Amino acid sequence: MDAKSLAIKIIFLVVFFAVMIAIGIWTRKKANSVEGFVLGGRTAGPWLTAFGYGTSYFSAVVFIGYAGQFGWKYGVASTWIGIGNAVIGSLLAWIILGRRTRVMTKHLNSKTMPDFFGKRFDSKALRITAALISFIFLIPYTSSVYNGLSRLFNMAFNIDYKICIIVMAALTCVYVILGGYMATVVNDFVQGIIMLIGITAVIVSVLNNNGGFMGALTTLSNTPADASVPAGMQGAFTSFFGPDPLNLLGVIVLTSLGTWGLPQMVGKFYAIKDEKAVKTGTIISTIFAFVVAGGCYFLGGFARLYSENPAIYKADGTPAYDSIIPTMLEGLPDILLGVVIVLVLSASMSTLSSLVLTSSSTVTLDLVAQIKNDKKVDQKKKEKTQLITMRLFLVFFIVVSVLLSLNPPTFIAQLMGYSWGALAGAFLAPFLWGLYWKKTTKVSVWACFIFGVGFTVANMFFKFIASPINAGAVTMLAGLVIVPLVSLITPKLSKAKVDDIFKCYDEKVTIEKRYSLPEEAPADEA
Repeated sequence: MDAKSLAIKIIFLVVFFAVMIAIGIWTRKKANSVEGFVLGGRTAGPWLTAFGYGTSYFSAVVFIGYAGQFGWKYGVASTWIGIGNAVIGSLLAWIILGRRTRVMTKHLNSKTMPDFFGKRFDSKALRITAALISFIFLIPYTSSVYNGLSRLFNMAFNIDYKICIIVMAALTCVYVILGGYMATVVNDFVQGIIMLIGITAVIVSVLNNNGGFMGALTTLSNTPADASVPAGMQGAFTSFFGPDPLNLLGVIVLTSLGTWGLPQMVGKFYAIKDEKAVKTGTIISTIFAFVVAGGCYFLGGFARLYSENPAIYKADGTPAYDSIIPTMLEGLPDILLGVVIVLVLSASMSTLSSLVLTSSSTVTLDLVAQIKNDKKVDQKKKEKTQLITMRLFLVFFIVVSVLLSLNPPTFIAQLMGYSWGALAGAFLAPFLWGLYWKKTTKVSVWACFIFGVGFTVANMFFKFIASPINAGAVTMLAGLVIVPLVSLITPKLSKAKVDDIFKCYDEKVTIEKRYSLPEEAPADEA
C-alpha cells in the first residue's frame, strides 16, 4: 500500500471520528435527565428519527455479511430482500406501529419495550422477563456488528481488525455517554447521509468495472450452475425469484418483519416529536431503506462475477461469505475506498450505539430499578443515580461485546443466527396486538415469550428447522396466531383499566381557526 493511499484513508477516518465526538459534546445538555438520555425528551424530528431507524436497521452485518451471502445464493433476486426491508420493515412498520406506539407509550409514560409490557398488561414480572430476554439476546447481537469489519480493514489497511474494533467501540462509548439518545440520532443522520452516498457510488463503480449494468448482467446469466441450482434451470442468478424462492422468502420475512419486534427499532417511535413527524418520517425512512438495503442486496447479487477469485473461498473450497463484498471492492479508487470504509464504520457505529443505549436503559430501568424499587428515595437523587447506572452499564455492554468479538466462542456464532428470531418471536406479536386489541391478555404475552425463546433455543440444539433464518420467521408468524388464540380463552384485564389505556387514541383536540369566512348562500336561496 502506498503512502498516498494510506493517507487518504486515514484522513477520512480522522474527520469522521472528530465529527462524531463533536456531536456528542454538542448534544450533552439533552442528556441531563433519564427521559432526555433515553429518548431525547421525545423531541426528535422526522429526519433524525427516520435516519436513526434506518441506520440502526442496516449495519455492517447487512453490507458485508448478508449482502455477500444472499447475493451469492440468490443472485440479483436477493434485491427482493432489500425491497422487503423497505416495504415491510420500514413503510408498513411506520404506518402500523409509528403513531400508535408514540401515542400509547407517551400516555403510559413508558420509556422502553419491557416498560410497555409491564404497564400495558399490569405486570412487573412481564417487565422483568422482557428485560432479561432483551439483555440475553442483544449482547451477542451487539458483538456481531463488528464481524463485518474484519475483512474490510485487513484489505484497506493491512492491519489487525482488533485495533479497529477497540477504537470504534471506545469512540461510540464516548459520544453516547456524553449525549445519550440525541447524540445517537444526530450521529445517525450524518452517518445515514454517508451511507446513501457511499452505497450509490459503490454500485456504480462495481458495475462499471464489470462492463456496465447490461454487461454485468449478461456475464452473470452465463455463470455455471452449482448444487444450489435446480437441475435444468438456466440463468438462475438473473431470474426473477432466483434459484431458491422459498428460502428467499424466509430471509425476507425475518429481516423485514423482524424489525417490528426489536426493542432498539421500536424505541425510535417512542422518541419522535409528534404525530405529524411520524407521517414525514414514514416517507423518509422508506426511501432510505430502498436506497441502502436495496442497494446492498443488489450489489451482492453480482457476487458470482468474482467466483474465480480465490480470495472468496475457504481452505475447503466453500465460499467465505464475509470475504465476498470486500473482494468486490478491492479495485475501487483510493478516495472511493475511503468512503466505503467510512460507510461501513457508519453502519456499524450507528447500530452499535442504538443497541448499547437500548441495553443499558433496559437493564437500568426494567431490571435494577424494579428489583431495588426504593420508592422513598428523592426523585432527583433517583434520576441522578439512574443516569450514572445507565452510563456504567453502557460501558459494560460495549466492553463485553468487544471481548466477544475479539475471542468469539462457537456458541456465540450459533446464537447470532437466532438473535433476531428470539427477540422478534417473543416481542413482536404481543406488542402489536397490545397496541391494537383491548382483549389481549397477560397470559397470551407469557405464552408468546415462552414460545419465542423456547422454540429458538430448542432449534439451536435439535435443528428441526435447518435454517436459523427460517426458524426465526416461523417464531414471528406463529406468535401472531398464538397471542389472539390464547387471549380468547384466558382471563381478560380489567375493562376499566384497559379503557383508560386506550382512551389516548380518542382524545379530541380543539384548534383555533386562523381564518373564518362565512359560506355564501346558494343562488336559489339568495
